[in-house]
Amino acid sequence: MRYKAIFFDRDNTLTYFNPEKKEWMNRVVSSWSGKPPELPYEKTMQLFAQAAEGRTPWYRNLEDEREFFRRYYEYLLIGEGVTERIGERAELLFREMWCNNDRLLFPETVEVLEYFAGHGYKMGVISDTSPSLEYTLQQLGVARYFSSFTASSLVGAGKPSPIIYNAALDSLGVTAEESIYVDDYAPEADGARELGFTSFLIDRTGESDDRWTITSLKDLIRFVENEEQLNPYGNGMLVYVRGGEPCLSE
Repeated sequence: MRYKAIFFDRDNTLTYFNPEKKEWMNRVVSSWSGKPPELPYEKTMQLFAQAAEGRTPWYRNLEDEREFFRRYYEYLLIGEGVTERIGERAELLFREMWCNNDRLLFPETVEVLEYFAGHGYKMGVISDTSPSLEYTLQQLGVARYFSSFTASSLVGAGKPSPIIYNAALDSLGVTAEESIYVDDYAPEADGARELGFTSFLIDRTGESDDRWTITSLKDLIRFVENEEQLNPYGNGMLVYVRGGEPCLSE
């Protein structure tokens, strides 16, 4: 077997954000502020900086993270013009939104994890996220498939820095050349590939026909099965997945 390990990004690769949670928060905050909340990416990052209150890193463990998000929701409410019962309402948002059914698994996730676990692969998650990485996957019932959880907040570097990929490799005792990686963000998939991973971008829209792009996690199964069938001796031939069909490259 050419590959010994497979690593996954978490958000929008294994999981996606529960849209009902966002709808609930928008509805509740709107009822308190009298207007629809506006939270573009830039504003969210500003709120994160406020919640950090000068701390670097923002959090080192789960308790740090809990307190960070309690502050985050307080600043969010203040920014939306809420003036009454800030602490009480921020606590409600925290309890409902932090690690409480906020992520869901893509339909094929468990099947794919079962396949790789059953075929002897070491498995890890690499994510630009907080210390709750393992905890969130425990809640979803899939943490048991993984032997390592590499979070940028704990490593001190995010993707596509080689630091975080190397930390993940070291955690499983494998090399990049022995590993597969999949991510929904092209610069991060590319960063892993530049380090030596066989790395794929997952784009469920099907809009890209790049040879390193897949449309479902199930394409990874087709990739390794075709690679093993066509390249049983590890002689440098690779099978790329393009639209679900294998093709050879020297």
